[in-house]
Amino acid sequence: MTRYVVNRLAGMVLVLFLVCLFTYMVFFLLSPDPAVQICGKNCTPERIDQIRANLGLDEPFVTQFLNFLRGLFIGREYEGGINCPAPCLGYSFQTSQVVTDMIVQRLPVTAVVAVGAAVLWLLMGVVGGLISAVQEGKFADRFIAGLTLGGMSVPNYVLALALQYVFVVWLQWLPFPQAVPFADDPVQWFLNFILPWSVLAIGYASSYTRLTRANVIDTLDENFVRTARAKGLRPDLVWRRHALRPALTPIVTIAGMDFAGLLGGALITETVFGINGVGKLAADSITKNDQPVIMAVTLLAAFFVVVGNMVVDLLYSAIDPRVRVGVSA
Repeated sequence: MTRYVVNRLAGMVLVLFLVCLFTYMVFFLLSPDPAVQICGKNCTPERIDQIRANLGLDEPFVTQFLNFLRGLFIGREYEGGINCPAPCLGYSFQTSQVVTDMIVQRLPVTAVVAVGAAVLWLLMGVVGGLISAVQEGKFADRFIAGLTLGGMSVPNYVLALALQYVFVVWLQWLPFPQAVPFADDPVQWFLNFILPWSVLAIGYASSYTRLTRANVIDTLDENFVRTARAKGLRPDLVWRRHALRPALTPIVTIAGMDFAGLLGGALITETVFGINGVGKLAADSITKNDQPVIMAVTLLAAFFVVVGNMVVDLLYSAIDPRVRVGVSA
């Protein structure tokens, strides 16, 4: 098991390095010159050269990339007295703020959105899929299938605008999401996140419902389930103890990857509801072509996905004993 974890860690480091290299290469080779954008329209070539020197953009690609990697581990000092402590992801060309600080300020909001949505979609998806599998071919199965088809068909931004109009503007049951700290008003804080959680959960829960249904139906045909039934176990015990647990293995995989991806920013949902999370930060940075922030959010999302993938692999051994045997071997 230890050897497996070490190998996975080594692979994770390699993947993150390649993502850093590829992302930095894209921004270095394909993006417009940041010095020209910072300087503005009425700018002299001498001023542009000075800005390039201050940002370290006048150095070769390899030197810039090594400086970027060095900043991740030991920090970096820019010309002009700007100190960027480790892990340094650069500083914004538009706001002159350290990018790491900008992300740290917004990451808790994105984490709240991701955790709340994940809890909702797992409950809705697993429970709905289990009911649909148990009631296969009956009215409940067809009704849930219709709901999942609708949930998968409606884009997030359409659903967000529709729910916002219905519950905020028309019925006025919910407030428009605002920045209210949990300690100041827990009820208002909770109400602010109901719509973002619901929008994200509906789309994901539809996929999880179909996946859970298919996995449970396949598992119910396995020999060990037939043996459990032959022993006279109650149907609810057969479903919960013998059918649901093996069916959760692929669900854990997708849930880990989806949750990790959301930690990198739910761009559309945060933008529609005006939530100041990492996703809205990325959207604003794309509009302003703030390259360091865009690259930092990209690397953050890649980091969460890679780490989430590793955590999911380790959880396999706790869920499915067959995987535990393979890892130990």
